[in-house]
Amino acid sequence: MNPPSVQPLIPRLIGAIDHFSELIGRAVAWLTLLMVFLTFAVVVLRYGFDSGWIALQESVTWLHACVFMLGASYALKRDSHVRVDIFYQRFSPRGRAWVDLLGSLLLLLPVCLFIFQASWEYVLEAWEIGESSAETGGLPGLYLLKSLLLLMPVLLILQALAHSLRAGLILRGGERHG
Repeated sequence: MNPPSVQPLIPRLIGAIDHFSELIGRAVAWLTLLMVFLTFAVVVLRYGFDSGWIALQESVTWLHACVFMLGASYALKRDSHVRVDIFYQRFSPRGRAWVDLLGSLLLLLPVCLFIFQASWEYVLEAWEIGESSAETGGLPGLYLLKSLLLLMPVLLILQALAHSLRAGLILRGGERHG
């Protein structure tokens, strides 16, 4: 059994991870609005002025990557990720906790670790050469975008930790935190 002083640590840790994911998710959500404006500008430039700007077009792609990859942990925190809810919604809170715990430990964590490990060299090489866009007039710093391949699984692992700890509290008879 845990000492009394350690017990509040788990809910505080869950809360801190959830808060961090929430902050990132809310900040990243604003990028979707920026994507709309930039896409509108690309269309107006192309069809209204018969002109284009590669960096502007690439920035929409970069923003989309940021929203998807940085928003994944926010989606997990909000239970907005893909799941077969036909069965899950009929489970008891303990049944859901088991699905969350086992899903995090047996599926999410191994996939995140694989993505991180498989991307490491790829991202490292991009940083070593200072990789930029292959297009003339494209955005510099492509290595920064590729770094999202490492940041996404790290953020998901953090949120999976909170998810698993929360499930563990439910399974031990505690209430749902967060």
